[in-house]
Amino acid sequence: MFGGGGMNPRKMKQMMKQMGIDVEELDAERVVIETADGDLVFDGAQVTKMDAQGQETYQIVGSPEEVADAGAGGPSAVEGGSASAADETDEAADVGIPDEDVALVAERAGVPQSTAREALEDNDGDLAAAIAELE
Repeated sequence: MFGGGGMNPRKMKQMMKQMGIDVEELDAERVVIETADGDLVFDGAQVTKMDAQGQETYQIVGSPEEVADAGAGGPSAVEGGSASAADETDEAADVGIPDEDVALVAERAGVPQSTAREALEDNDGDLAAAIAELE
């Protein structure tokens, strides 16, 4: 971790404690990291928590399994079903512009979310430009 090389692990731990760094192994069975593209799932990973003067850092050691985003299937993925044109338009809008961005623009500009979404679409998702347009 700090380039201890051949240093005794007990000595290393003692030095870290003197510097105010506390290291703890966590008994994690599963770790999931959610991303926009999908999830990374670590089964049986080694997780270490390091607390250095109030700042907590977690280290995950293991090989993740990539799991596709649950929303990627959508209504058209259901066997025998098909999405209407309106559903596809709404789905395309939801994928391109996050709901959090729409809510933020709506709140800042004092407009309904539908108006905020339109402004974001007109400005290619640029929050500042959408808010400026609405104000």
